[in-house]
Parts: sequence; structure tokens; C-alpha cells
Amino acid sequence: MSMKLVLASNNAKKLVELQALFAPLGIELVTQGSLGIAEAEEPFETFAENALAKARHAARASGLPALADDSGLSVDALGGAPGVRSARYALDAGGEKGDAANNERLLRELAGVDDAQDRGARFVCALVAVRSAADPEPLVAMGRWSGRILTTPRGTGGFGYDPLMFIPPLCRAVAELGPVEKNIHSHRALAAGELVRQMREVWKLG
Repeated sequence: MSMKLVLASNNAKKLVELQALFAPLGIELVTQGSLGIAEAEEPFETFAENALAKARHAARASGLPALADDSGLSVDALGGAPGVRSARYALDAGGEKGDAANNERLLRELAGVDDAQDRGARFVCALVAVRSAADPEPLVAMGRWSGRILTTPRGTGGFGYDPLMFIPPLCRAVAELGPVEKNIHSHRALAAGELVRQMREVWKLG
């Protein structure tokens, strides 16, 4: 049984990653923007709460089941920042919006922090799926991918903070990984694997 889900995001690269991760269930993802749905507010301090708010918003506006991702970077030396503000990190400091500006601010904030342990960080992903806006049993999955922040960007792949996130077991930055390898190891892959399991168990998909 296949199902169409509205993805509560207009990030084209995120759509490609998630479509591949949910392909085993025959799920078709369509972005909320393609349906004329505006982005939801993200007023909460946690990834899970923001993902749930976005999923309910997309389901309410579309009348379809919805999937939402809220993800970002948590850096130990910055007390968990940028956290849920990852996509707006530079903007919050009066800078430009975008990946390059966000990466530049992160490097400035960590200037002088040399110890590898102090530059420890995690990519965090919360995935939430709802059958309707009023679904009393949302499916929630978390994924975490640990590494450390480099002092200079490496690689040309991926998006967001990928060029600065070094994964010690792989001996490479995330931006140096191919899409297939990234989808095996990433925080989003870990969360998606757990959500796929829940969808099979609770929604009887696949």
C-alpha cells in the first residue's frame, strides 16, 4: 500500500534525501510549497516540538498525511547552539540568511577553541509523521550523528553545515561523502530508519 505524504519543507535537497530514505515503503513525498502551503511557525526550543507543529500545519492545510523534519547542529562548546536556530544562525546575529553565512558565523564563534573535544558536535534530526492534523498518535523518531567542527570547510557535497562537520570514524567531512554513503550514516537516515519501522508497525505500510 503506497501513500502520498506532504513534506513540511521546501528544501529541495532535503526532499531528495527523504524520498530516498522512505522509498522502501512506496511513499511519495510532495513539498508543501508545491501545494501552495505557507511554512509553519517554529516557536519551540526543541526539534521534536517544532517538527510536530510543522507536520500538523501541513496536514491541516492539505488534508493529507504529513511528514516534517526539524534538524540542525548542536555544538558542545556553544551550549548546544545553534540548535533549532541552525538555519537562521547568521540571520539572528544580523547577517545574511544562507548556508555560507551560517558556516562563517559558526567559525567565528569557535575561534580560539582548538581542542577536538571542545569542538564536539552533533547533527540532530527529529522526524514526525501524522495521519491528520488531529492525529492523537504522531510517530516521532530522533537521530543523532556525532563528530567535531573543523576549522576550515572541506568538500563540496551536501548542504548546511556539512562542510564543517568532520566524522572521525569515516575520516571525512560530511560534505566529502557521496549521497548514498550519507544516507547510510546520517542523523536523518537514523531517524528515518526508526520512523520506517514505526510506519510498518503502526500504519501497516510496506
